[in-house]
Amino acid sequence: MATLSPLLKQATPVLAERGEGVYLYDKEGRRYLDFTAGIGVTGTGHCHPRVVEAARKQVGTLIHGQYTTVMHEPLLRLTDALGEVLPDGLDSLFYLNSGSEAVEAAIRLARQATGRQGIVVFHGSFHGRTMGAAALTTAGPKFRAGIGPLMPGAAIAPFPQAYRYGWSEEEATRFALRELDYLLATASPVSDTAAFIVEPVLGEGGYIPAPPAFLEGLRERADRHGILLIMDEVQTGFGRTGRFWGHQHAAVRPDILITAKGLASGFPLSAIAAPTELMEKAWPGSQGGTYGGNAVSCAAALATLEVIRDEDLVGNSARQGARLNDGLRKVAADHPGIGDVRGLGLMQAAEFTGPDGEPDPGTAQRAHKAAADRGLLLLTCGAYGNVVRMIPPLIVTADQLDEALTLWTAAVSDATS
Repeated sequence: MATLSPLLKQATPVLAERGEGVYLYDKEGRRYLDFTAGIGVTGTGHCHPRVVEAARKQVGTLIHGQYTTVMHEPLLRLTDALGEVLPDGLDSLFYLNSGSEAVEAAIRLARQATGRQGIVVFHGSFHGRTMGAAALTTAGPKFRAGIGPLMPGAAIAPFPQAYRYGWSEEEATRFALRELDYLLATASPVSDTAAFIVEPVLGEGGYIPAPPAFLEGLRERADRHGILLIMDEVQTGFGRTGRFWGHQHAAVRPDILITAKGLASGFPLSAIAAPTELMEKAWPGSQGGTYGGNAVSCAAALATLEVIRDEDLVGNSARQGARLNDGLRKVAADHPGIGDVRGLGLMQAAEFTGPDGEPDPGTAQRAHKAAADRGLLLLTCGAYGNVVRMIPPLIVTADQLDEALTLWTAAVSDATS
């Protein structure tokens, strides 16, 4: 008899039987508000009828058309559709299956295009668990411990974590950019640095938005030194932050953009986008894969884009995100154990700290469990596991948010009483 790996620990006790919109249902029919969205994947909600119908129709015509062997219409149509939402100039796409794969492809492209090897990442980053991506991941030791030696060439610079440092956002930004300049003068010389890779909002690192001035500072340094700027939009893309792309809260354009998670509403699909003249610098044979650009996933992604557009889900993310942030702040005002509330759009979090300001993972875990017991599914993150994050589907309504906030208020009270 086979079993799942014992390392696969579920964040909630739910055995899901079906999903509908913002809800999951177990075998007994109990309904849960799913504010995990499959870690930011089901942006259009569980089983959106238009996504279901697009996938069902595609399954009946062509499931797999390996895209370096034959071409298929859903892939071509998706490429055209993404061209309408990608930043100007990022007009060439390479499709893969997962975020980690896309990160690896972006790093490969950056190194081949520049002839340089160094990659600068930022403290608290999460870029994946595969060997190259793990070398770029600093959100916690569990992602990279015990598998070394890791891919060489990665250098780590500070991320402007204002709350952690006890500074203003401006002070944290100045510090992070000054330390980046020092890194380029010492451990990762400009002549050997291919790219900066950054998340517009740290994901596993604690749901910390990058200040616009920080991203703009990266762009200025990248331009000055001939370094590529890679935006890891795996979790922040497709409306999650209240803009279509997370980096659009700043006046920057990346050289390479990575997308996955919300791209196909739960079907495995990822991509990197870059200007054609940059993508052409990849070496022959360096891009490919058996399942990348799967026809069913592409059909689901097309339907996802249509739903996001027709239902104004980017706008809804901005509006409901502001409502969620305001509600979380009101809860925090009544519970001093919540030291910080932060986020962009429908990517919000509460950080639990003790009276001395030190991380308090115990209370965070109790609140997380109490919320699940009451019917609200959440996730934790941060280096110490003391941050509880909320990632509802982008279709969430004000009434559903208010219901979640009522459950969260009770869960926090349970955890702190």
